[in-house]
Amino acid sequence: MHITICFHRQITEIFSGLVKHPGKPIDPHDYYETAIAGKLALMSENSADLSNAAVPGLFRRLAAIIYDAVLVLALMAAAFTIVYLPLAKGLGWTDINQYPLYKHLLTAWMLAVGIGFHLWFWTHGGQTLGMRAWRMRLFSADGAKVSLKQALIRYAVAIVSLAAAGLGFLWILWDKDKRAWHDMASGTRLVLVDPNRS
Repeated sequence: MHITICFHRQITEIFSGLVKHPGKPIDPHDYYETAIAGKLALMSENSADLSNAAVPGLFRRLAAIIYDAVLVLALMAAAFTIVYLPLAKGLGWTDINQYPLYKHLLTAWMLAVGIGFHLWFWTHGGQTLGMRAWRMRLFSADGAKVSLKQALIRYAVAIVSLAAAGLGFLWILWDKDKRAWHDMASGTRLVLVDPNRS
């Protein structure tokens, strides 16, 4: 709804400019930006036609991954701290290696936070913070929002893509649709939010 309102506002601003400055030349670039905004409004609320959507390259994808990795590490450190400190001070559990169950649960908790970061953002708007910074958005291959099942498959196969010496990510250099292994396995597509900018 918010994006739809912004789209309507952009249309209004363009035509208001024409009324106020009738002799001013019309810049087609303004209409192109408005068309992009309108298309994204449809993408965010319903399914969309992604047949002509611009696809990000390898560098942009890697930059977003690094951006998100820094955020995830910070979140995991915070998750560790909020559990470890109370138990260390309250119960004296300073050496977690002496408590195997506690150690495994703490590890599982940190992993859940790290994985949950990606699953939440992919299924709620299709953008992690890194993807937002690099103007990318994730959709189902049919243009709909990403389901939790797709997000889980994407995350799992992304680990395989990375473990295979990064071959799964490099696959976009050969695939005609610029899809990585995890894109193909999960039935998702990564597109540029604003392809008219570098």
